[in-house]
Amino acid sequence: MSMYGRDPWGGPLEILNADSATDDDRSRNLDLDRAALSTSSRPLDETQQSWLLAGPGDQAKTKKKYVDLGCLIVSRKLFMWTVGTIVAVAALAGFITLIVKTVPRHHRPQPPPDNYTLALHKALMFFNAQRSGRLPKLNNVSWRGNSGMKDGISDPSYGRSLVGGFYDAGDAIKFNFPASFAMTMLSWSVIEYSAKYEAAGELNHVKEIIKWGTDYLLKTFNNSADTIDRIAAQVGTGDTSGGTTPNDHYCWMKPEDIDYPRPVYVCHSCSDLAAEMAAALAAASIVFKDNKAYSQKLVHGAATVWKFAREQRGRYSPRGSDPSLFYNSTSYWDEFVWGGAWMYLATGNSSYLYLSTHPTLAKHAGAFWGGPDYGVFSWDNKLPGAQVLLSRLRLFLSPGYPYEEILRTFHNQTSIIMCSYLPIFTSFNRTKGGFIELNHGRPQPLQYIVNAAFLAAVYGDYLDAADTPGWYCGPNFYSTGVLRDFARTQIDYILGKNPHKMSYVVGFGNHYPKHVHHRGASIPKNGVRYSCKGGWKWRDTKKPNPHTITGAMVAGPDRHDGFRDVRTNYNYTEPTLAGNAGLVAALVALSGEKNGVDKNTIFSAVPPKFPTPPPPPAQWKP
Repeated sequence: MSMYGRDPWGGPLEILNADSATDDDRSRNLDLDRAALSTSSRPLDETQQSWLLAGPGDQAKTKKKYVDLGCLIVSRKLFMWTVGTIVAVAALAGFITLIVKTVPRHHRPQPPPDNYTLALHKALMFFNAQRSGRLPKLNNVSWRGNSGMKDGISDPSYGRSLVGGFYDAGDAIKFNFPASFAMTMLSWSVIEYSAKYEAAGELNHVKEIIKWGTDYLLKTFNNSADTIDRIAAQVGTGDTSGGTTPNDHYCWMKPEDIDYPRPVYVCHSCSDLAAEMAAALAAASIVFKDNKAYSQKLVHGAATVWKFAREQRGRYSPRGSDPSLFYNSTSYWDEFVWGGAWMYLATGNSSYLYLSTHPTLAKHAGAFWGGPDYGVFSWDNKLPGAQVLLSRLRLFLSPGYPYEEILRTFHNQTSIIMCSYLPIFTSFNRTKGGFIELNHGRPQPLQYIVNAAFLAAVYGDYLDAADTPGWYCGPNFYSTGVLRDFARTQIDYILGKNPHKMSYVVGFGNHYPKHVHHRGASIPKNGVRYSCKGGWKWRDTKKPNPHTITGAMVAGPDRHDGFRDVRTNYNYTEPTLAGNAGLVAALVALSGEKNGVDKNTIFSAVPPKFPTPPPPPAQWKP
């Protein structure tokens, strides 16, 4: 039955039942479509023809053989093989990764620390034991406490705080002169060997020690001013010629229990002390260059005391003064060369270099004459250290005119000093045990030996870094390894390779001094406060110290390798701040598997140097 409706094109629209179309009609229409396609001018590929020619059943089968990816049609078999391969490879990679992560790895074990590194850990601890003032929480010396909390304020003539700093030795005096030298030495060693300190895990520790020292030095003068007229040179006194007056040498008391007056020694013309303080602050400013505010504060303080040193000439230890009895300075000219070199390195201001390399200044400092102590680097004689430092400048920067002449002289003299360390030369005697007598048999020799060991090691590293295999002593050539061997033999002697088989560094090895001349270490921490003379029994007892002052390098043996472990004889058993600073510097230079210095950090403030061009030729005239 048909239904009629309105055709939108006009005329009736017949809608037939869907079943009314017969199979013959469908077949006839399909034949017409095939005929129309066959007459097309564009040829069809096999795939297209198969789709068109196949019947409904065939089309379904054909579709199962291919996968339509949108942009292309691929074989289903190829598609499945590709996907399976990717999945298998991914699974294999994951399995291998799992094995790598789960199977235990056999790393090459780290070599055990060498003796120099082990001794370095201990030598730095000595500075913790010498701290004055309010101690930090992690000082790690259980028998020490806050002390000197009224220093400076308790002296009516001074009246300002001088809390902090370091006690010099086995007493409780704070001497700025050797303490400044100690801080300079520590800073120098950090600048050259920061990577070695880092490898030993001691870089932060040594920087804390330096900052403890420089913070105190900044307290001893008006560091915010550009011009000053005085410096607090010392806290406490040691002169016992006055009889029974209690002071830091007459009394035997723990620093925490001191109740006697501690006067402040102020100097108004002390070029040696001020120039050494300038060196300490300038060197530390390079150590703390990443802390810009503190570094600039140190540089400003260094410039202030340097100006004072140049304008107010004089020695800090005139005859009869308390400092002259213990740390007498023989001259201030060597401090001018030394301090000027560090000021140049800290600021890049060439006026400091011009002064340090001035021939007249070098002459006054003793650069052109010998003498028994020529080349002996110490808290009093800075010239050998300054010559090595300025030789470094020549090796790596070669600033040229007008500095070259004196720099070449210093470089040659450094070579002569290194030659004097060798056994084949007779500048210094050696004991049968093998240590070099740099102070010609006088007491307390080890402080000079460690300084020489550091200079030899660091100078050898300078030559290596400059691709220079060695140096000449007269006609003979010596490799840089000879310098390191000298340094090793001397430090090894101190660490136990000596006739007594004794380590002169307390706490290192199994055999070391037990009766160290040190008040704090010799008095037990038992809740009893011992008076000025009440502590004498602990000074005089033959029993070992109740506390181990770890890392303290004692004064050392005599010229015959003899040593007496006696508390009352400070020439054998007293450690000092300056001595331990030299020890630390030598130990870090020798420590570790690799040698070498940081070539560039010390020059971080120095602008590029360009040789001065020659004058233009005279105008040509026909």
